[in-house]
Amino acid sequence: MNNGMERLEEKIRKEIGGLLLGVEKPYPDQLYLYVERTKLPEVCSYVYYELGGFLSTMAGSDERSLHGAYRLYYVFSIEEGYEDGKKPWVVVVTNIPPHDTKFSSVTPKIPAASWYEREVRDLLGLVPENHPDPRRLVLPDDWPEGVHPLRKEFTYTERPPSVARKCEFRPSVEGEGIMQVPIGPVHAVADEPGQFRVFLDGEKVVDVDYRMFYVHRGIEKLAESRLTYNQVPFIAERICGICGYAHSCAYCQAVEQALGIEVPERALYIRTLMLEVERLHSHLLNLGLACHLAGFDWGFMAFFKAREKVMYMAELLTGGRKTYGMNVVGGVRRDITEDRAKKALEILKEVEKEYKAVLDAVLSTSTLVSRAKDVGVLPRDVARKVSVVGPVARGSSIKRDTRKDHPYAAYSEVDFKVPVHSEGDVLARLSVRAEETFETISIIRQVLENMPGGPIQAEVKEYRPYARGLGYVEAPRGEDVHFVITGPHSKVYRWRVRASTYNNWPAIPYMCRGYTLADLPLIIGSIDPCYSCTERVIVVDVKSGRTRVFPYEYLVSLSRKGGKPWA
Repeated sequence: MNNGMERLEEKIRKEIGGLLLGVEKPYPDQLYLYVERTKLPEVCSYVYYELGGFLSTMAGSDERSLHGAYRLYYVFSIEEGYEDGKKPWVVVVTNIPPHDTKFSSVTPKIPAASWYEREVRDLLGLVPENHPDPRRLVLPDDWPEGVHPLRKEFTYTERPPSVARKCEFRPSVEGEGIMQVPIGPVHAVADEPGQFRVFLDGEKVVDVDYRMFYVHRGIEKLAESRLTYNQVPFIAERICGICGYAHSCAYCQAVEQALGIEVPERALYIRTLMLEVERLHSHLLNLGLACHLAGFDWGFMAFFKAREKVMYMAELLTGGRKTYGMNVVGGVRRDITEDRAKKALEILKEVEKEYKAVLDAVLSTSTLVSRAKDVGVLPRDVARKVSVVGPVARGSSIKRDTRKDHPYAAYSEVDFKVPVHSEGDVLARLSVRAEETFETISIIRQVLENMPGGPIQAEVKEYRPYARGLGYVEAPRGEDVHFVITGPHSKVYRWRVRASTYNNWPAIPYMCRGYTLADLPLIIGSIDPCYSCTERVIVVDVKSGRTRVFPYEYLVSLSRKGGKPWA
């Protein structure tokens, strides 16, 4: 890696050295480039397109007490032209002075930066100039202007007064400004409220807009204000109801990197085991829900029946179906006994046999296959443009998998393939998950059969404030990335969480345009989104201007039967 990093640094200095204020290599696989805020678009564009980078996250941080300025960190995973396991990270850093919080937006050159830059405007008051979509992203619609919760002077207990303000949708329809926050039953496919606006020309989808973050919980602020670094994993694993273990792993890895902690080998194997158990039950859930949305409820129930055995295996190994409380900075809390490992292998054998039979039956019928083929196509160039992750990327011919690109835990010690499909449709994304499930079963078996001995925790001998760390995990939905700056008194100064769905949501409008309203539930479900049941969807006929609010059950019936929305 060192030789590769030296060549990379030499190439960067030679080609854009005049745009840089400085270069730093804090870790063997990471390179930090410091630039003026006006040079951000040019430098980030070079890293993204010329070096073959993908935008993995962007963190804004209030570092006025440390450096006299705010800071932005654009984190790129350099994946094109490098072998698996030897792919570096490049972080582009800029300072934003407190007296002038504007910076040159990267989004016009890299669309993947759009949500990140809108978020730092909301939470830190840093304004991306020339951003093509200046609307709010995270803050509630009734949040007062000029109040930015991630600034250090804002306390986590503050509750600013509400201000009357209308939600903005794109594109606007004359005379229509409908906003409805969905309430009611929560469907298994979703975890938080979201509102969609679908613009139709007859039955054809012209455009889709949406509003998320209705239940943004402010966990980053809570962690920075109140929790110690070893209390944060309990919050991290509750970011998502499905891939909570992935988030706690990513956070712990970020702190471990910042503090220079070497995790024991056995703990790395246990983390790998639990990450794959989580992936297994997540993929079975998504495949079952795809059958449900296509009207094939036998497949839905059969996948969920197999999934129940995986949940029992998780409980057997950790004491809980959701594997909470396992991770600690420096390792894991709970060991895997020999008898439980043996029992888990027996359950895994049953799951594999049952899964193969169900998958063969599902693929031998046209109910799901014909419904998913050539629907919701995401072309490779668009997927590249918005930096999608996980099965969404791999379904569009982009071979991205953090387990191979940047091996962590014990993934360098196990053998597995990365399924990739080129069609870019719903069926391709489902096929990636279906094939990946077999690989996951294989990884679990390898880990259980080859678990090394030894301790499961490393002692944290010294806590260093203001050290940076990057943690990353290939969650079931794709890459999760956590950026941490440690703080004084065993706390974190800055914790930036980026879940995989965050990178995949912006691709939804591209997937939906040109298809019908009846296709939308299956298209949206194919990214396995982490959002609450969108019980109501506002549909706008762009010719007549008519609007209608459809309940969730009606959308499912459309998805199954292909009905007309205006009938």
